[in-house]
Amino acid sequence: MFMAAEKGDINTIIDGIAPDWGPFGSLGQEARVMVEVVMAFAILLCLAIAIWGAAKQRIGATALRDTFSAEQGKGLIVAGLTGVFIIGSLGTVFTIVYGMAV
Repeated sequence: MFMAAEKGDINTIIDGIAPDWGPFGSLGQEARVMVEVVMAFAILLCLAIAIWGAAKQRIGATALRDTFSAEQGKGLIVAGLTGVFIIGSLGTVFTIVYGMAV
């Protein structure tokens, strides 16, 4: 019987947003931690923007009957989630670009 997840462990799942360092593997440990902290802070900020947008959309659409506020909320949701996606894929993008340049 073949188990697909047999060789993996929990660390492959919980590594979080730490990028696959690839060509940047020569960075020191302190620099890696600093980059991970900045990325985590930026993702939390983008998620906060998305949550604020969802609240603004909900309050604007129901309680205040303010369609402008609801439209602003939609924009904030899209902006926040797009930021999360972009920041989460930066490590992959940098590795691909570096690999194409070499």
